[in-house]
Amino acid sequence: MIFTNIIHSPVGTVHLIAAIIAMITGLFVILKGHKGNSSHKKIGYVYVVAMLFLNGTAFGIYNFGSFSMFHFFSVISLMSLTFGMLPMILKWSNKIRFHYRFMSWSVVGLYAAFVAEVFTRFIRFEFFWVVVMIGTLLVSIVGGYLIEKNAKNFIKKF
Repeated sequence: MIFTNIIHSPVGTVHLIAAIIAMITGLFVILKGHKGNSSHKKIGYVYVVAMLFLNGTAFGIYNFGSFSMFHFFSVISLMSLTFGMLPMILKWSNKIRFHYRFMSWSVVGLYAAFVAEVFTRFIRFEFFWVVVMIGTLLVSIVGGYLIEKNAKNFIKKF
């Protein structure tokens, strides 16, 4: 089964569950029309907690000897979460702009990591880096385009 390489430990199980919860809640927050209401905040906090568990457990998973690469992107993900939430918690004057961009990139990064993870399960190792880089790059380009396309309209609303 495809998940046998992921669920090799309790850490892997928590990592998988947190990833699924983050993917569902992150996508829901992005696709749901109304931002800033109590539903957005509650689901957003579930996303943040799931991402904290996901990133925290990433430090306990070793995959294809690429220990440092996964740690690097976990740190980037944590930074995106931090810079997405701090403006809201500390009530910065331009908090919406920061929150929108960093949290949007957090979700894009999550889906880029998902694509990379799926490719590691199906692609032979000699093609691993090329396929993972192309998949991650495509998700990032599409995500970046959508973030920029919607930024002005989203930020204007607030």
